[in-house]
Amino acid sequence: MKNLTTYLFCSSLWLSASAQKQDSLAQKDLSEITIKATRATEKSGMAFSNLYDKAIKKQNLGQDIPYLLNSLPSVVISSDAGAGVGYTGIRVRGTDPTRINVTFNGVPQNDAESQGLYWVNTPDLASSVKSIQLQRGVGTSSNGGSAFGASLNINTLGLENNRFLEVNSSYGSFNTSKINLKTSSGLLKNGLTFDARISNIASDGFIDRAASKLQSFYLSGGYYRKDNFVRIIAIEGKEQTYQAWEGISEEMLKTNRTFNPYTYENQVDDYAQGNYQLVSSIKLNKNWRFNPTLFYTRGKGFYEQFREADNLTNYGITGKATQDINLVRRKWLDNDFYGAVYSLDYEANTKLEAHFGGGVNQYKGLHFGEIIKAEGVNDFTATKWYESNSSKTDFNVFGKMIYQFNPVFNTFLDLQYRNVNYNFEGTGDKLQSISEDKKYQFFNPKFGLNAQFSKVISAYGSFAIGNKEPSRQDFIDNAPNAPKAENLKDFEAGIRFQADNISANINSYWMQYKDQLVLTGAVNGVGEAIRINVPSSFRRGIELEVSTAVNSKFKLAGNLTLSQNKIDDFSETIVDYDTGLNLVKAYKQTDISFSPAVIAGAQLSFTPNKTFEISLLPKYVSKQFLDNTSSNNKKLDAYFLSDLRVNINPKVDKIKDLNFTLLVNNVFNHLYEATGYTYSYVYDKALSVNNFYYPQAGINILLGVSMRF
Repeated sequence: MKNLTTYLFCSSLWLSASAQKQDSLAQKDLSEITIKATRATEKSGMAFSNLYDKAIKKQNLGQDIPYLLNSLPSVVISSDAGAGVGYTGIRVRGTDPTRINVTFNGVPQNDAESQGLYWVNTPDLASSVKSIQLQRGVGTSSNGGSAFGASLNINTLGLENNRFLEVNSSYGSFNTSKINLKTSSGLLKNGLTFDARISNIASDGFIDRAASKLQSFYLSGGYYRKDNFVRIIAIEGKEQTYQAWEGISEEMLKTNRTFNPYTYENQVDDYAQGNYQLVSSIKLNKNWRFNPTLFYTRGKGFYEQFREADNLTNYGITGKATQDINLVRRKWLDNDFYGAVYSLDYEANTKLEAHFGGGVNQYKGLHFGEIIKAEGVNDFTATKWYESNSSKTDFNVFGKMIYQFNPVFNTFLDLQYRNVNYNFEGTGDKLQSISEDKKYQFFNPKFGLNAQFSKVISAYGSFAIGNKEPSRQDFIDNAPNAPKAENLKDFEAGIRFQADNISANINSYWMQYKDQLVLTGAVNGVGEAIRINVPSSFRRGIELEVSTAVNSKFKLAGNLTLSQNKIDDFSETIVDYDTGLNLVKAYKQTDISFSPAVIAGAQLSFTPNKTFEISLLPKYVSKQFLDNTSSNNKKLDAYFLSDLRVNINPKVDKIKDLNFTLLVNNVFNHLYEATGYTYSYVYDKALSVNNFYYPQAGINILLGVSMRF
């Protein structure tokens, strides 16, 4: 990887130095066209936010993409290591990452089996992003799994018209550092363009030993001619993070907030991922455009664990040792994900806009575990103790139409059919036989109505249905009873106001679930939360957004989410070690875990001149429950944070663009926890409740400089 990266990066530097732009082709950037079919607009009747590269660059100092989205409505973020580098998480309207559909250039990115997305596998992706759209709720039809809380549509296809060389570096608390080099040839005379980036990010983390070592590169070559283009993209990432997955107990939280129970020197997660895309857009005639994309994602890695006083017989290994000994094991994932997505766009007149699209993809996954060391056992060689193979085929087609009845009213119709075939077979990590073969057919219709009453006021309403299959872990954790697929009906309605110096949006939503998979409060052997179906649950709320230019120097923006998130009937299961039977407690109208009733954010910016900006970024998140019992003994306390950001953009000869950024996170040093888990059991006739938390860093600083030549 390193040799290939060096060669291609140097080649791009040479092309950049010898580039000649072609003005006739540089007039139009087609990058947004290929993702137009999966993005929402003001005529879609849905809640969404757009974030562009200029805003991303102001805060892109090495923290992962969830931290760059923290100011958007209904967003809550967290970090295992406590400072935004390494494993990070994002929730939207309380829903977890497995319910958030993520695409890069229209290509699905969620893991086909776990259904989550691990941003640590694509380090510094933000440095190659042109724009991000966050759709809240079911949103528009997109490739990949259904969105049950949000969709993140990421575009990296921005066309650079002029050649440049850019250096970005930052350094801050916990030895957090980032350096990257970016270059572009600009648009050459023959219609070719080449872009490259290579990045290195490192951090010791706020939590003890929670270090991250992250490398990545981005390479792209394209050909543009009139209204058509084709691009080849390679995004590769390599991460090694010391595990901070276990969290710390409630008792330890009071005395040592940075405690990490892991001390084995190689207790790491080690994974490499490559994303390769062939993206194109072809104008067929004045009314039709075809946008086909081929993709391949390759991933392989492991996490290593030290096991004290374990026994080889627990791993099916006999004849080596019968007494408890210290072991070291690795759990591997080796997978391939490939397929095609496409859209066919129709724009015949001002009244009708239509998009037809879909995709098909195939996932192949190998899960296996190895014992690589057994203390005191002579001639021990690495031994595999479990193995399973998985296959998943996902096919979808959709059609979307926006029709303008008259200058006031338009309607939006979106119909999607999705077919999923999923199977796995083999042995699990507890030596249990695991096998599943499931087929799903989902129909996901969406309908919206928009009214533009005047130049400044519009209103909308929409109804959408989403269906989603369980994850691999849901099948394993609930065996032998297979979990059900989930169903969501999403009602959205809102009003938008847009004037010269002020904009305001109010959106209301009601998300009604059938058979939603919710947390039980328990975790499995690798710290992943166990989920079960509940017959009926809902999320409903109001989202407010306001931004205004107070005057030429002061700008104010804010958002507020007020919500209820309830399960109609929930049964908590508690293991009773005294009797060997489980206790079951029934609840009604309890709060869904990790779903705060209040989320608020704001940004106050002062720009005294064109080269200086200082911004205060406050964020409030109300209390959250660790499980679905609404127990105040199992909760995360509310927290209120403020970040301070300073951007300086001086004009210097021979430097096209020079930026200095100072980011002071949690400027008032508030002690808080962003996520956690809980489990309970009965032993010796006493109920034990065990809460674990992931503390986040207090005040911490990042300082960055960016130079473009």
